[in-house]
Amino acid sequence: MPVDEIDAFSGDPNFMTSLARGLAVLQAFDLRQRSLTVSQVSQATGIPRAAARRCLYTLLQLGYVAEQHGHFSLRPKVLTLGFAHLSSRPLAAAAQPLLDRCRDRLHESCSLALLDGGEVYYQARAETTRIMSIALYVGTRLPAYCTSMGRVLLAALPEDELDKYLARTTLHPRTVKTVTSVAKLREILVGVRRQGYALVDQELEVGLRSIAVPVFDRHGHVVAALNTGTQAARTPLRDLTQLFLPELRAAAAELRQ
Repeated sequence: MPVDEIDAFSGDPNFMTSLARGLAVLQAFDLRQRSLTVSQVSQATGIPRAAARRCLYTLLQLGYVAEQHGHFSLRPKVLTLGFAHLSSRPLAAAAQPLLDRCRDRLHESCSLALLDGGEVYYQARAETTRIMSIALYVGTRLPAYCTSMGRVLLAALPEDELDKYLARTTLHPRTVKTVTSVAKLREILVGVRRQGYALVDQELEVGLRSIAVPVFDRHGHVVAALNTGTQAARTPLRDLTQLFLPELRAAAAELRQ
């Protein structure tokens, strides 16, 4: 919980607890919790209710959140905290035309993401016009353990870093198909490392399938992941490996050059 990470710095005179709390409050809003009350923010972060209220009040006055009938939601201004930086990154800029090409050939949305704090962090995206129940955009964060890009990136971690990730991460069942066994996830990651791609079938959200490949730097280190997501009702599993995988691998190979 965020409050535990904040409390770990107790006694450090250079650590700004109020700033850390404000950032934790911002991160409490996600794709499932777009509108929160003070009590819900307090529960999600572990921050005392009075402190959570002050954080929300400050963010409201600065224009980062909106409030209606006691429910708070993020305003577009929050994108200024990171969007310009993300969209200007060399890797994201280089990936965008390749993602656009994959989208046009596969007729599905394609994304590039990095691993950050145990989550996949979307750096670039090419969207189709189809409506999906889960909204994804540059800056989106999703849990690594149940996403195809996350598993590609976890599989590339040194064993000691993977051990630390698994020790601090609770594998919540996002759907009935979500793998929640650490032993099973380790087994899956061994397979991902061996085969060079990850396929996830409705573990993040019912009806959503995705496949991802690693992006390597010139030294052979995995620095990012590319994926394509599709609806299970429209795309059989075999198409992900037979049709989508070659396109993703070709794009990843071009990014490495």
